[in-house]
Amino acid sequence: MTSLTQLHQELDSMRPALLRFSLLQLRDKVHAEDAVQETLLAVLEKPDNFKGQSSLRTYVIAILKFKIIDILRLAGREQQLPCDDEGQADTELMDSLFMKNGHTINIANAWGEPEANLQQQDFFRTLELCLEKLPPQTGRVFMMREWLELSTEEICKELSLTTANLWVILFRARLRLRECLDLHWFGNLQ
Repeated sequence: MTSLTQLHQELDSMRPALLRFSLLQLRDKVHAEDAVQETLLAVLEKPDNFKGQSSLRTYVIAILKFKIIDILRLAGREQQLPCDDEGQADTELMDSLFMKNGHTINIANAWGEPEANLQQQDFFRTLELCLEKLPPQTGRVFMMREWLELSTEEICKELSLTTANLWVILFRARLRLRECLDLHWFGNLQ
């Protein structure tokens, strides 16, 4: 960082995305705001801890990840989430991807060199956009499992889900992410 003013500006520009992600995971505006504020405060209190080995965004998101995990574990409560209209959208998605005999309409595009693609920052921006397009509960479950690396038991307890329901939600999330990435990322590589 060249200056504290520049750091403030960069953090300020990241704040809305951090808040959206935090809200997706915590489902409570107050807790989400607290997680983001604690994250930004941690960065501002010790700016020298950022060594530049990754982007500032990656560094800040890593801190936010641990703040969210702390809040989830401290809450220790079960919360009923409102039902949304995922079923209707899932039926339409399945109908658009599969024929009546169960075979896929289109075989998934070859994704090339996954390791090389993962290194590109544009991929992560596209992935973030695809995650934001997921229904709220589906996105939350996917991020809790894949990004926060919470166990099946922890997720089921936090969201009052059965194990079977969790795996169905994860399947749906992966299916939608695959479709979105095929359209917006891997389709552009060919």
